[in-house]
Order: sequence, then structure tokens, then C-alpha cells
Amino acid sequence: MRIARDLDSLRREAAALRAAAGGGALALVPTMGALHAGHLALVAAARRAAPVVAVSIFVNPLQFGPHEDLATYPRDEEGDLAKLRGAGCDLVWLPSVEAMYPPGSVTVVEVAGPPAEGFEGAHRPGHFRGVATVCAKLFLQTGAEVALFGEKDWQQLQVVRRMVRDLDLPVRIEPVPTVREADGLALSSRNRFLTAEERARAPLLAASLREAAAALAAGGPAAPVLAEATAALAAAGFAVDYFALVEAESLRPIEALGDRPARLVAAARLGRVRLLDNIGVPPPEGR
Repeated sequence: MRIARDLDSLRREAAALRAAAGGGALALVPTMGALHAGHLALVAAARRAAPVVAVSIFVNPLQFGPHEDLATYPRDEEGDLAKLRGAGCDLVWLPSVEAMYPPGSVTVVEVAGPPAEGFEGAHRPGHFRGVATVCAKLFLQTGAEVALFGEKDWQQLQVVRRMVRDLDLPVRIEPVPTVREADGLALSSRNRFLTAEERARAPLLAASLREAAAALAAGGPAAPVLAEATAALAAAGFAVDYFALVEAESLRPIEALGDRPARLVAAARLGRVRLLDNIGVPPPEGR
């Protein structure tokens, strides 16, 4: 497994790996490190998608707000590299902040409309500007033909897809289903900060999404279903930022299921950890 920490090395190593693969495509898995089984599922999907697999590890300061957890975000370079060796990764891109954003950098990329509006876009102003900017740079730096993203961060996935379409970037975005613990909790690097008592309650978020999806599939308006789920989570000690039914691609809120794909999206804080999750919602029975 090759490791690059500057752009010249990255491009040299990527070219060598492509040549050794007979000019094959490169699949990229963008990460912020602190890798878990969900990330390794992305690497496995990348192995199926292309002969060369690259993983980036970069805690991107542009996507953190002034009062968010940039300084305390979990970092484990040695452990991450060991996991990637075991997963069959070919190339790891480990840039510093200075390598990613050289002094004097002033250019950013922003999706100035749906699906970046609302939800994470509203609760974390500037977050998706940071996501779009770093992803655009990663795609251009690596020359990846395909990039893999987890469905757990559903709004992020749609923002990246929109950015790629709008800028005509030559990279295919492939989603990978959310990886969950046996009790349903979606894997996240921040889960390690849950206390034992909070960890026992955390799966209630996923359970609430499943129950709400089943109720919506039976037909009827979304408002009472969403209100009941929000109230139940609040009673269990969650501080709910949102629990909403949206069009899957645009993230526009909808009042009832229709013919277009829909998604339930939720974010709630439990102690110091902010949990995100989502689930697809099938159309009402008989439609």
C-alpha cells in the first residue's frame, strides 16, 4: 500500500498504480479517518468498482463551524493505515491542511440551492460549502473515475451528486448502504464518544425511523407521524434537530408519500454526540 502526503507524490503514485493495472480506473473513498466497518464497506465496494483503490484521510476544517468539534474529532492514523492494509487499499492520500489549501487559497465551491438547503445546511451553515470544495479538489487531485459515499450522510451524498452534475466532473458517484450495529445504530466515528448509558439509548433513533416509515407506508399525512416520532425521541432524552420526510434527491420536505422516491431524515443530539440517520420510505401500499 502506497502513502502520499503531497500532491506531486499522489499523482506520481496514482499514475504508477494505473499503469500497473493496465491503465485501469481509480476508485476513491473520501474519509476523515477514525475508520470503522462502514468505511471498510466503502473500500470493499471500491474494490469491486475499479482495479485501483485510493482512500483519502483528511479532517477538513472548511466543513466545521466555529463551535463544532474540529479540535476533538477522532484521529488515529496508525490504526487507520493498518485497517486499510487489511482491506486491500492501494493508495492512501494523507494531505496536511497546507497541502490541501495552500496559503493564499481563496476559491470555494458551493451548491447554492437544493439539496444543500435546510437540515444540515441550516443547522451547520457553511458545512456543505466545505464538503463540496474538498470533494471537488479530491476528485481533481486523484483523477478518480468513481467515488464511493455512504448513504448514512444522505444529504451530503445528494450535495456531492449535484455538484458533480453541475460542474460536469468526470467522476461517477456510487452510494453504499448504511452499515449498522446489530441493534440498528448507524456506524459513525463519533459514536465512540457516547457513554455506556447513551449507547444503550442511541438505537432508538433508527427504531423511530423504521416505525415512522412503516406508518407512512400505510398511507395518510406525514405530520402526525413525524410529530409522534419527534415527541418519543425527546421523551427518551434526545435533543431533536429535525425528523422529516423529504424527496430523496432534492431534500425538499413533503407532506405525504407520492410517486417519487422519499426519505426520512433525522438528526438528534444525545449527550455530546450528534447522531444522523435516514431511511428510504416505500410508496403507500397498493400504489
